[in-house]
Amino acid sequence: MKVKEITYVALFAAVMGALGLVPPIMLSFTPVPITLQTLGVLLAGGILGARLGGISMAVFLLLVAVGAPLLSGGRGGIGVFFGPSAGYLIAYPLTAFCVGYLLSRFRTVKLMNVLFVNLTVGIFLIYVFGIPVQAFMMNIPLLDAIKLSLVYIPGDILKALLASLLVYRLLKHPVIRKQFSKSLETL
Repeated sequence: MKVKEITYVALFAAVMGALGLVPPIMLSFTPVPITLQTLGVLLAGGILGARLGGISMAVFLLLVAVGAPLLSGGRGGIGVFFGPSAGYLIAYPLTAFCVGYLLSRFRTVKLMNVLFVNLTVGIFLIYVFGIPVQAFMMNIPLLDAIKLSLVYIPGDILKALLASLLVYRLLKHPVIRKQFSKSLETL
């Protein structure tokens, strides 16, 4: 990896940490909080592309695993990977990779394309990993975990909308578009 790529990876790991400064919204019926960090996952994949976006999320999770309190609410340490939100966290690198990869397949960046990828693949992948792990860790049936997770959908739609707008606007900038194109060449 080049120094510039390492800088981008570190920058987006820092963005995830900054989003973790926003206090989580705790719900009384589930231990999985509502956070802004899924916004960072969608931004990383959309702006950095598949490879660098996935790496940035992996670096972020490694920092969390070694104890850096970067998750919303100041959580960190290996223990977070053995709790109800572990599946959501594990999905971060894969989601960033898939969002970046799919956006790279469009010839031109259109807001509707970005929004479609963020809503269908971005949010869906996080749920696909998060809900079963949540059900297992909470020792509840999968259907009950799915019902609990319905409360996250409106916020995730808003985060996907915001991420789509930011990615669309940023990819119109020539410097960022050039970096996004370069990251595709190394995929």
